[in-house]
Amino acid sequence: MSLWLPSAPCTPTACVETGTRSTTAVPRAVLRLTLVVFLVLAGVALSPLGARIPAGWVRRWCRAVVRASGVRVRFTGAAPPTGGLLLVANHISWLDVPLLAAVRPARMLAKTEIRGWPVAGALAARGGALFIERDRLRALPATVAHIAGELRAGAAVAAFPEGSTWCGRAQGAFHRAVFQAALDAGVPVQPVRIRYLSHSGGAASTAPAFVGDDSLITSLWRVATARGLVAEVDVRPVLPPGTCPDRRTLALAARQELPDGRDHGADPSSTPTRGHALAGQASAGHASAGHAPAGAATRPPRPQVPAQTLRTVCRDSA
Repeated sequence: MSLWLPSAPCTPTACVETGTRSTTAVPRAVLRLTLVVFLVLAGVALSPLGARIPAGWVRRWCRAVVRASGVRVRFTGAAPPTGGLLLVANHISWLDVPLLAAVRPARMLAKTEIRGWPVAGALAARGGALFIERDRLRALPATVAHIAGELRAGAAVAAFPEGSTWCGRAQGAFHRAVFQAALDAGVPVQPVRIRYLSHSGGAASTAPAFVGDDSLITSLWRVATARGLVAEVDVRPVLPPGTCPDRRTLALAARQELPDGRDHGADPSSTPTRGHALAGQASAGHASAGHAPAGAATRPPRPQVPAQTLRTVCRDSA
């Protein structure tokens, strides 16, 4: 486990639904994945060399990639503000990246290893990704300062503060470091909630979840063979500068704007949602081996404060 990349307890076997597939699922999936590959390669080929991709182009391209994979998208909420902005969202799937970029094109925080990936690395670099060394604690102050500098310069920076993907039936706590950058730069924080449904107005689906030891190919195929998947992207109320006095309360305020799922990161001793990988383990007095710090299940639960109350507390303590 590292500071920037903690492990979530979700696993493909315990959490991810495969769904039923018709006889047309395979040819449909092949067509969808062909379109996705074409769009990704076209994005690399047509993006300006040595320059970042224009924001409007990024937004349209991201929506096209998600739609080509067979997922319909529904956006709700107000448009995010212009200027320096920290966008934060819960993290479920690889689909979250283009979905968040479609809200407002931003410099995405990404681990340094992605820079060396074929195709994806070049696309991320040309898209203005901020590559960070998540396993080096010594690099944290410089990383926060670099992010704050980008925010002061008027850039939008996007991050998934959970640090790892969760299945959507449960969510992790928001880690605080990136919120310090927003405080230092004096910019607003824009929470964004992402959900996946089995169909429009239907039940939540874990089919798009990319968790545990799941491979990208397996996840891509599962999404492409699914029918009727809908991604709901809800732009929550913005947290203006000065709303919260420190990174802890700011991280809590942003996290409380994303109420779906049970927050196991904030309350390891809580009873997990039925069907989740942790189901039945809390009562046994231990968390999944290798996924939670020793003794996590014995810590007293942290109180869950309603979002409106938390924002009021933040304002009063500022």
